[in-house]
Amino acid sequence: MARELMKRTVCAKSIFELWGHGRSAGELYASLKNYPMGKMLPYLQSDSTYKIHIHTFNKTLTQAQKIKKIDALEFLPFKGKVNLKNPEHIFWILEDYGMDPNNVPEEPFHLYFGRWQIADGQRELIESYSVKKRHFIGNTSMDACLSFIMANHGKVKPNDVVYDPFVGTGGLLISSAHFGAYVCGTDIDYNTIHGLGKASRKNQKWRGPDENIRANLRQYGLEKYYLDALVSDSSRPIWRKGMLFDAIITDPPYGIREATRRTGSQKETVKSAERSTENHVFVSSNYHLSDIFFDLLKFAAEYLVMGGRLVYWLPIYRPEYTEEIIPRHPCLQLISNCEQMLSSHTSRRLITMEKVKEFKDQDQNSYLLDGQYMPYRGHNSFREKYFSGVTKRIAKEEKDNQK
Repeated sequence: MARELMKRTVCAKSIFELWGHGRSAGELYASLKNYPMGKMLPYLQSDSTYKIHIHTFNKTLTQAQKIKKIDALEFLPFKGKVNLKNPEHIFWILEDYGMDPNNVPEEPFHLYFGRWQIADGQRELIESYSVKKRHFIGNTSMDACLSFIMANHGKVKPNDVVYDPFVGTGGLLISSAHFGAYVCGTDIDYNTIHGLGKASRKNQKWRGPDENIRANLRQYGLEKYYLDALVSDSSRPIWRKGMLFDAIITDPPYGIREATRRTGSQKETVKSAERSTENHVFVSSNYHLSDIFFDLLKFAAEYLVMGGRLVYWLPIYRPEYTEEIIPRHPCLQLISNCEQMLSSHTSRRLITMEKVKEFKDQDQNSYLLDGQYMPYRGHNSFREKYFSGVTKRIAKEEKDNQK
């Protein structure tokens, strides 16, 4: 089970067999002396080789300091030979110096000693799938680490069909395809879907002839998992009834770096009804945040398989945040709600929901619950609050500089 977990996680670095720990060096040594000798001896034999590695969190040690800490473990009955290049057994000293880089303590808050034995996590995926090296990117391409976290929240597995209704440059499709899922998406922006227009990369004016989502998947050897990317308005689902997805993983626009848009306005809708035609492509109009998220939940309730998951980011103005403003739907159960800080006054929350009830016609307008719908009413409410905070911060910095 531990190895299966580590095959997926990009957050955990490694799993160790813990031999001792403490809040000081003395506590660590006392803990090690209490560890059963019978569990230690198989890894300390004279015919074996070993290495002791020191890793510190939030502090850098000199080589002399590291050697001193290793020498302090001489009371352990190591009988084998040291082999720094290819040891049979690797032991780790882990020291935690907190999370404040501006206030690093002299001594660690906690120390651990253990044997690496089980597995490493998938941290290397963050580098190998880095947006910096990606062929096709946009202004809001999702960070590789967060993309894999979202795929894990969606419980993406081989042969799943994963859909992103705000696909952009397809960053979220890549992590799902890496885990063996077939991927597709839609976006209202024609130029993004077709890889046209101005480039987002520095020192590049226009996108090249092969800058598109398919090319990104080809770059990582994942093209066989690519179904398609279509130009479509998420407020007007294009899928036939009965079309089901195993997971919907997306990052809707908040109106900060990407516009919140949908096709048409109320005036055009009336004209269309008079003409009785659906072939006309409307001009884009404002898309309220409240509508974006509740349209998304309604779509997920209808088009997810039973037990399928919806994973998306919800922007939050922190001074006004309460759990009651998390959008709900009777067909979806809230599984997790995690915060990523963006600034002192804003954050976004990674919302994971699971389909637990079959969608019925009476669920069509269940999102119109005033208590949940009202907090996000009003176009760009989050955008206005976001920039009001930015303006206040700039004013404060200018005032401080004048002093």
